[in-house]
Amino acid sequence: MKAVGIIVEYNPFHNGHAFHLEASRKVSNADIVIAVMSGNFLQRGEPALVSKWYRTKMALLNGVDLVFELPYGFAVQKAETFANGAVSILDAVGCDYLCFGSESGDIDSFYRTIHYLNDEHENYENNIKQYMNKGVSYPKALALSYQQLPNSENFLDLSKPNNILGFHYIKAIIGQNSSIKPVTVARKNANYHDENFTSETIASATSIRKAIFSDEKKIKISQYVPEPTKKLLDEYMNHYGMYHNWENYWDYLQFRLIQASNEELQEIYEVEEGLENRLKAAAIQSTSFQEFMQKVKTKRYTWTRLQRLCVHILTNAQKIEMTKFTEKASYLRLLGMTTLGRDYLNQMKKHFRLPLVSKLSSFKEKEITLDITAARIYAMGLGGIQRQEMLKQEFIEPPIYIKK
Repeated sequence: MKAVGIIVEYNPFHNGHAFHLEASRKVSNADIVIAVMSGNFLQRGEPALVSKWYRTKMALLNGVDLVFELPYGFAVQKAETFANGAVSILDAVGCDYLCFGSESGDIDSFYRTIHYLNDEHENYENNIKQYMNKGVSYPKALALSYQQLPNSENFLDLSKPNNILGFHYIKAIIGQNSSIKPVTVARKNANYHDENFTSETIASATSIRKAIFSDEKKIKISQYVPEPTKKLLDEYMNHYGMYHNWENYWDYLQFRLIQASNEELQEIYEVEEGLENRLKAAAIQSTSFQEFMQKVKTKRYTWTRLQRLCVHILTNAQKIEMTKFTEKASYLRLLGMTTLGRDYLNQMKKHFRLPLVSKLSSFKEKEITLDITAARIYAMGLGGIQRQEMLKQEFIEPPIYIKK
């Protein structure tokens, strides 16, 4: 079977994702779609709207055949590390193609830009250092440094979020000497960070989440998500009584920051340059996560970088652990499959280049402990019986199977 891989978060799965999924099948002529999906905490340092199990169901009911979890150590990371982990999983399970959405829509522009930056490597790195020394955030320094290079306007626009991810996907494929063939489709209508609805059927996940959490109950998302997504969102709310956002975890984060010593915080991944002092001071003065973030945000530290740091504080993800997650994943955590996905597994798993984890209690690798911790911390956002149910779920939940 020919397989196309996709790298997703589905927070939640919407019509734009459905378009990408169908386009991925068509452009690759693949028999099966394999998704690598972030777990309960996401690349921008946010808790997912609903759990990874519900998002796995969304994926399977909307056309994905196999879902593997992107380990926490890659999922809550900058774009380069995120891409390395995801590509290594798709490579390990035998994907022939990787299809990603981009603002460019032209795969050749990605290769031309990679070659161009290789040629301009020294100038590019020097520009980055100069901007960083001026107190500019790392992502902004990258963008400005790129713009300073001669003729950069003739290459890929690396100020666009999906172009950036695609650029790192292809770099990962090249760096890992993978045989995966990358293909891209142009993003349709809504931009990645759009906060408002600008189309009748396509909206960004950001605008959908904003509508879900809005006090204006008249805002409806039904026209922007497939029916299975809407049913699962309603089911989650009926069962758990809430959707997840950072405010559900503020009390825990505030406690961690006040209780931990400076020395303990300095061991947390991405805590550097005395940032622990600023975090502790802001935690004492703040009454909400939003207020806390506004106090700690600076020109040097982006909102996303700080959110990721906050997740690492909650999960106690230490530098010594996280530095292991740079190039390739060490296991395949299976979250769900369709009938076709199960057939692919039965046919191909003996050729997988990483150990397959379908039952957590039987897997002893230390790297997976961060995933377990993250799942338990995510459950703490709930209350009562629902919290206890989700705390156990990580160990007892088998891979989801959708017969179709």
